[in-house]
Amino acid sequence: MTRACGTAPPARRTRKTCVSAARARFVALLAGALVLSAAATPAGAAAKRPAATPAARARAGGPHASVEIDATGAPMHLLHARVVLPVKPGPLTLVYPKWVPGEHAPTGPLADVAGLKLTAGGETVRWTRDPEDMFAIRCDVPAGASSLEATFDFLLPPTTEGYTSASSATTQIVVLSWNQVVLYPLGASPDALVYDPSVRLPPDWKHASSLTDARAAGGTIAFEPVSLTTLVDSPVLAGAHFRTIDLAGPGTGPVFLHVAADSEAALDLSAERKDKYVRLAAEINALFGARHYRSYHFLLSLSDLLAHFGLEHHESSDDRTDERSLIDDDHFEVMGQLLSHEFAHSWNGKYRRPEGLATPDYQKPMKGDLLWVYEGLTQYLGYILAARSGLWSPEQYRDALALDTARLDAESGRTWRPLADTAVEAQILYESRRDWRDYRRGVDFYDEGNLIWLEADVTIRRLTANRKSLDDFCKAFFGPPGGPPEVKTYTFEDIVAALNAVAPFSWKGFLTERLSSTAAHAPTGGITGSGWRLGWTDKVPPHLKAWESVREKVDLSASLGVILDKEGRIEDVIRGLPASGAGLAPGMKIVAVNGRKYETKRLRQAIGEGRTAKEPLELLVENGDYYRAYPVDYRGGERYPRFERDASRPDVLSEIIAPKTGSRP
Repeated sequence: MTRACGTAPPARRTRKTCVSAARARFVALLAGALVLSAAATPAGAAAKRPAATPAARARAGGPHASVEIDATGAPMHLLHARVVLPVKPGPLTLVYPKWVPGEHAPTGPLADVAGLKLTAGGETVRWTRDPEDMFAIRCDVPAGASSLEATFDFLLPPTTEGYTSASSATTQIVVLSWNQVVLYPLGASPDALVYDPSVRLPPDWKHASSLTDARAAGGTIAFEPVSLTTLVDSPVLAGAHFRTIDLAGPGTGPVFLHVAADSEAALDLSAERKDKYVRLAAEINALFGARHYRSYHFLLSLSDLLAHFGLEHHESSDDRTDERSLIDDDHFEVMGQLLSHEFAHSWNGKYRRPEGLATPDYQKPMKGDLLWVYEGLTQYLGYILAARSGLWSPEQYRDALALDTARLDAESGRTWRPLADTAVEAQILYESRRDWRDYRRGVDFYDEGNLIWLEADVTIRRLTANRKSLDDFCKAFFGPPGGPPEVKTYTFEDIVAALNAVAPFSWKGFLTERLSSTAAHAPTGGITGSGWRLGWTDKVPPHLKAWESVREKVDLSASLGVILDKEGRIEDVIRGLPASGAGLAPGMKIVAVNGRKYETKRLRQAIGEGRTAKEPLELLVENGDYYRAYPVDYRGGERYPRFERDASRPDVLSEIIAPKTGSRP
């Protein structure tokens, strides 16, 4: 999963009719299918789950389940689902997926399931919900029945707040996440269940998925049968305005960028920007040295009306961002590392996966203690791959990292909550509010993980006299041998051992110290060790200016210690900085600056003039039904983070982000 690019905290992320009647009534339980379980794996050993390929499942034979989706109502935010399962007479418990892969939390959107009806043998089957597990329903299959049909609607939310369970459809686009429209028998292995999926789309809409089309007729697309594991891992993107771009190059295998947008104009990707994505595919395959997908599909939806996030899948990614992201300079920059982050997850997260996140089904709780690897290392790789491919210039990369570093360094919450705890509590923190974020701490394993892995990279280069780097670790740990999708788990001990194999060092202590620290400042050893340092400027850096324009925010976190929306409402304050000290708090709204109506330019001008002003800055603030003037005694002028070159050290950072497959134009 990834967040919105730039200085914003993680933007939350998401996922995604008629086959023949004979095959629509069955589901398969394949004898001997492997179920990944930490209990069945020796401590420290890597467990492997073989690829659940459609061809392998088809050869296995046996009855299939089916799931038919009628998405013609998507513009009305409505999906109709029909699931048919092979069953035997007697008691049966069905479950709705609760723990969604990649979301690291029990986010299955059960509340949006409506109109559930069960039938078998022509009879209505009554059901009851488990009083302790809301995601389970119980029923009794009548004598003589061999299949059970479940029909229900899924109510697509019209709002963008949330993650994959937020808005997934407009009048022009729909993103189908199969976990939202399936049921399966309690206790069955998703690896061993085979489904025949199909979807009916609005007229003339095109679609893309890592699933293989079997046939299409009358607006319905039937896909090849796959395991439930593969189905949930294979969303479908569809839309009226659609474009597919081939990104394949030497050594990349088949790679495609599929784009659905709310307008035809938004699809106009320039040749120059297309080349950056072609180079991304080349750079990432060069980094890992092998691939674990048969073909890879970026499913990019461009809309201001969808929830914005990125969600990883093994052979695709569900990427959602602003409508103008391919054609507007600021939007393209802010989106910079979205696709590179999600692509890297095909190796780190889908192929190699922390043991605690490789659960045997969608009901067992996940353990997020290694998210600083799953997400933190991927954040590091997403940033440097954006720079290596040209999606970000070196200056944009440095400015983005400087903004993250300054925010982390100013967090008061780091003195009570160690980074390790943000990973363990991720399932709660993903849903936490944005106010008082610096005190609460959010899912900092993304950005602070970025800093830790940069320091690990710099350390390896120093230990080996620049003969090796973190690239060597990535190739050894995530690379050869390549092949079709499979899952190979890892533990903390596996990470330490792999780092030691590249460059012997006290890696266990190095990582433990940074994960358990409650020091007042962020771990910036990778920045200083790479020939740079955190500095300050009184001009809004170009990357921050782009982010503020796209997100319609005002980031004064390094001066007054506030982040505002475009109307002047305070979204957050940083404890210990002037605004908080003056009594300002999230939810208040600035209506006047030194006696004049609030404007962003006016506030910034007043902050700059504060260096020589005789009186403190005065902010008239609306707080509920009340107004009050707050004097803010700040004399530091405008202040924004930027990296400065340290000429006394080699410029290792520029070497890290330099292209590895050829020079950048």
